[in-house]
Amino acid sequence: MNNNDIFKKLRVALQLRDEQIIEILELVDFRVSKGELGNVFRNEDHPNFIECGDQLLRNFLNGLVIHLRGTKEDPKQPMEVLNAIKASKIPLSDSNKDDSGKEKKVYNKDAAKKPFKPKTGEAKKPFGKGKPSGKNAKPENPVERFKFNSGKDKK
Repeated sequence: MNNNDIFKKLRVALQLRDEQIIEILELVDFRVSKGELGNVFRNEDHPNFIECGDQLLRNFLNGLVIHLRGTKEDPKQPMEVLNAIKASKIPLSDSNKDDSGKEKKVYNKDAAKKPFKPKTGEAKKPFGKGKPSGKNAKPENPVERFKFNSGKDKK
């Protein structure tokens, strides 16, 4: 398991977005752009993949400690920080209720669609002008329809 895997697993476990990771890294005065951070989280086969170095992971972990515990001068309770983050997110079960506590109707576009039924009655028509009418008739060559001018005036 390399540093990229550890960083990805921490990001998923703590439900962090790129902006939050950048803020955590800025707590320890480590600056990284959103694009560089996105390249760290890419698949190893991608051409823009960047290997997560020891310095980036070390600074992220130090910033995460400050983010969750606070500093010596201003300590925090980690569970309070995590609960505040959890409370700021809207749970899915409450998202369908309005202010009065009643269920609000949600338009479901999949329910409004009719199931697909293929046409079975008529046979498909051939594409284009159809088949040549006579046995000896050749199909017209599309190139012969155009008049080519090589740039010389003919009189």
